[in-house]
Amino acid sequence: MHYAGPTEVQWHAKARINAGANFYIVGRDPAGMSHPTEKRDLYDADHGKKVLSMAPGLERLNILPFKVAAYDTKQKKMDFFDPSRKDDFLFISGTKMRTLAKNRESPPDGFMCPGG
Repeated sequence: MHYAGPTEVQWHAKARINAGANFYIVGRDPAGMSHPTEKRDLYDADHGKKVLSMAPGLERLNILPFKVAAYDTKQKKMDFFDPSRKDDFLFISGTKMRTLAKNRESPPDGFMCPGG
């Protein structure tokens, strides 16, 4: 990848302006760029929306932040992530889903619709 993080999220937003978009939904960490020495993402989950609110040239674009969803282990269903209960949530990535499928394992009950 030639760009990631703040550069990537701004590039995508500007590309959408050029295509005529008035709204841009920004999700969590742009590109999931890893920290070079620690086992964590380099940017906070809401970094993308912060960067876009300060970026020059994006004033006319309506930024719509996307709430982070995760599997709530207490409720046994998908829900919006609550930082005050961070230990109750499980983030199941595409990599994790592929690993489950490869090992013929099922995701937790309530993670997806039956047969999905």
